[in-house]
Amino acid sequence: MKISAYVIAFNEEDKIQDCVQTLLWADEIIVADSGSVDRTAEIAESLGARVVQIPFDGFGDLRNRAIDHCQGEWIFSLDADERCTADVRDEVRRIVDDPASLDIYQVPRRNWFLGRWVRHSGWYPNYRQPQLFRRGSMRYGTEPVHEGWVSQSAKPVGALDAAIWQMPFGDLAETVDKGNRYSTLGVEKLVARGKRGSFGAAVFHGWWAFTKHYVFKLGFLDGWAGFVIALMNFNGTFYRYAKLAERQADWSPPRSERVT
Repeated sequence: MKISAYVIAFNEEDKIQDCVQTLLWADEIIVADSGSVDRTAEIAESLGARVVQIPFDGFGDLRNRAIDHCQGEWIFSLDADERCTADVRDEVRRIVDDPASLDIYQVPRRNWFLGRWVRHSGWYPNYRQPQLFRRGSMRYGTEPVHEGWVSQSAKPVGALDAAIWQMPFGDLAETVDKGNRYSTLGVEKLVARGKRGSFGAAVFHGWWAFTKHYVFKLGFLDGWAGFVIALMNFNGTFYRYAKLAERQADWSPPRSERVT
């Protein structure tokens, strides 16, 4: 059966080559680009990928529209910061060739951060939405970030044994930029859930996010990488609730009087 691989991307010229070249075994590669102004599309096309331009209206919408462009009976997805391995390729092929296979599979991710493989901190095994599925067996939710998914299959969800690689951040500056962007998008999810924002809530939820990743998910065993991951979760959660409070409050500056 034909396998389509798709990648979502925006200004990923530093990552797209390393990503796409791990998918050359697929029957087709689709790069869903959202108007990159760097060399993302050019690099992807040079490797044989088909680039389709999809305006960004949330990650769920982007993924749904990306899979609509896939022609294979099976679909495998990677993000630009993820890498397929030979073991994953071989396992995917075995699944696709087996008539008794399930319809939807999650794929574990092994994360490289601050010069080491992260083994705890909630980052391994680290699953996101299913990344291997038969066409028509699932759709993504329309949340703006950390989108969910809905199964359209009567079968249970399986999981691969082999793990892909993820390089989520090129440097610490990228962790700050991504955290700021995701916390802004996350405000929409809080609004949809009817949440109220306050700095008290921001501190409480941020503290819990740090504690959960550093203590309960054993982040302290990952050294400084584990500490930074927990701190990132504090910052992202804190600013999500703080930005919600900012949206719901009237913090306009006082009107200045004309002084003559």
